[in-house]
Amino acid sequence: MGTLSGRVAVVTGASQGIGRAIALRLAREGARTVLSARNQEALERAVAEIRSGGGEAAYLPLDLRLPDAPGQLADFAVRTFGGIAIVVNNAGATRRGEFSALTDQDWDDGFALKFFGAVRLTRAAWPHLSAAAGSLIHIAGSGGRTPGSQFTIGGSVNAALLSFTKAMADTGLRDGVQVNAINPGTIRTARFQTRLAALAAERGLDLEAAERMFIAEERIARIGEPDDIAGMVAFLAGPAGRQFHGALLDMDAGATRTI
Repeated sequence: MGTLSGRVAVVTGASQGIGRAIALRLAREGARTVLSARNQEALERAVAEIRSGGGEAAYLPLDLRLPDAPGQLADFAVRTFGGIAIVVNNAGATRRGEFSALTDQDWDDGFALKFFGAVRLTRAAWPHLSAAAGSLIHIAGSGGRTPGSQFTIGGSVNAALLSFTKAMADTGLRDGVQVNAINPGTIRTARFQTRLAALAAERGLDLEAAERMFIAEERIARIGEPDDIAGMVAFLAGPAGRQFHGALLDMDAGATRTI
């Protein structure tokens, strides 16, 4: 029996990368897991994998940028599995680039999904999390603490999400909800592989050499794996992680060097 047996978990951005890894890991730990993202086919494949391993899962394809979508997701989880004990706000990628090239639409889109999607799902799920003495986990990013010139949108969105985490952790003390955030650094996702291929082409290197160069230039220990983040989520949401509350956990292989 897993550490999360009988708990109901909602994971956004669960069709690929970090979100998919989180959903699969929570299901392996016994959670009845609700997956959401925009890509229905990818969600179907993830749920099929969970079910093939004996887990319980359901999915709801939604665009969480739409104001009503987070509430629909919370209602679906409650109708399907009877409650919500874990919410992982993972959805949201922001556009990189020079500040002067980024439009108002780029900024609006960055905040619409990763920040406001998380705020709205938190609002909709909060009564259920409180009833279950549950856990709310935000997947933010190291750019929220150490932004760069190519990451003005992402750094701003992640910083807002970290502030929101601290505020909700204070509310969680009153309402019995554990609240934390994880800041991934560079993780081996499809998005990173695209960046790596571009670097390899630019420098005339193969992918392995380009990765070694990236690690050296970024001054980090390694490229993270989606399962690294998933393992921390499972730990935080489980009984062994309950001492963490209001924590902003940097899982970035040393990229964040500030106190």
